Amino acid sequence: MGLSDIAAELGPVTTKQRQRNVPTIDDTGVSLRTRFETHADALPCTPAAAEQVVEAHESGTALGDNARAAGIAPVTAAKVLHCCGVTGVNPLAPEARRIVRDWIDGRLSRADALALTRADPTEFALATYIETHDPIVPLAEAVQGALTNHGDAAVAKRDSLAETMSSVTDLQF
Repeated sequence: MGLSDIAAELGPVTTKQRQRNVPTIDDTGVSLRTRFETHADALPCTPAAAEQVVEAHESGTALGDNARAAGIAPVTAAKVLHCCGVTGVNPLAPEARRIVRDWIDGRLSRADALALTRADPTEFALATYIETHDPIVPLAEAVQGALTNHGDAAVAKRDSLAETMSSVTDLQF
């Protein structure tokens, strides 16, 4: 069986393309909590907890630790990150996500979908939430703008160590 045979069995493939805009940097001084408060009804927790989860995630803290510190369940913290446009929160592989979509569309029973994905009920519930809820665009833009690193670490390091480095002209005779 060659690649063309495999491709013929798959049928037409459609993908959802995400529109990409020029990133904006928000230096207005408005806190994330204030922005979250305007969309509080769409968040799975309080704006204060959402702010804490997003800021802790940006600092590299583990999701479970973020959730405990904010006083919410880890799955709720993952939902917050998804609502804020953070990618990589879905616990399932692409094929398992397709199975979840099949279950949502009514082509599979829940029991069959759970068995095929080999996901535990919590992972399955989170994947279902992610498949049925789009990120909230204003929150995703606010998070991206507020947490964007405004400098280049390599350039900052080079500049701070400039006195200790030699240049190519130092080697000429």
